[in-house]
Amino acid sequence: MDHLCVAHRGFSGVAPENTIAAFKLALEQPFVHWIELDVQLSKDGVPVVIHDFTLERTTNGMGRVKDTDWKDLQRLDAGSWKHEQYHGEPVPSLAQVLDLCKGRVSLNIELKTAGDMYPGLEKAVLREIVMRGMEGEVVLTSFERTALRRAKELAPDIRTGLIIDARPDDLAKQLENLQCSFLSMGYPRLDRKLLKDLASRGITVMAWTVDDRRIMRRLSSLHPELMICTNWPDRWEQVFLLSKPRIWHYIRKLIR
Repeated sequence: MDHLCVAHRGFSGVAPENTIAAFKLALEQPFVHWIELDVQLSKDGVPVVIHDFTLERTTNGMGRVKDTDWKDLQRLDAGSWKHEQYHGEPVPSLAQVLDLCKGRVSLNIELKTAGDMYPGLEKAVLREIVMRGMEGEVVLTSFERTALRRAKELAPDIRTGLIIDARPDDLAKQLENLQCSFLSMGYPRLDRKLLKDLASRGITVMAWTVDDRRIMRRLSSLHPELMICTNWPDRWEQVFLLSKPRIWHYIRKLIR
């Protein structure tokens, strides 16, 4: 399918976001092509997969991720807030997620930082990726442009992408200056003209975060290669696969 399905923080509509449970559930869906996740550093420098800078919303811990050692993060319950069946689901390390996903799905890894909040984040993340030979299976994205520049300095061939929820007139120029070939944009900012222009420049665009089926259908009409990021991959399936003639295209692809 052209409108590739990106599972936002895993299959986070059902399972607790950014956990192994959510990633495994996403991997069980044959139509999920990408998984998006967030990475920060523990106090002792371990890349960990969690969205918020603080622990309270998605774990039973308190305080900031950056002030907590990896051994203490591992003890936290990152699942009960979603549903009791996920009680005891831990905060995963990036290494654990890479090992799970290698060769199975591509990863959009957001460098979750602000300013100089995480010195060494880019190096630590790249070390885990390179160690597994997964450079071709990932894109590193961030709101923080300095993080993207550092990643490129450390690994010039790594694919990077800007995350933005705005529509500056010189967006294409900004992406060129950052050496980004990927753009992650809030879906209300997108239109046909922008997508056509970016595609002509070799920029892959992902729309986030789209959970409404009607909006998925509308976005699909803007450009055939637009990636769609969703908390509910099963809704993507209902829009793009469970309707004729798309379902037959998908079946033929599976049995080749």
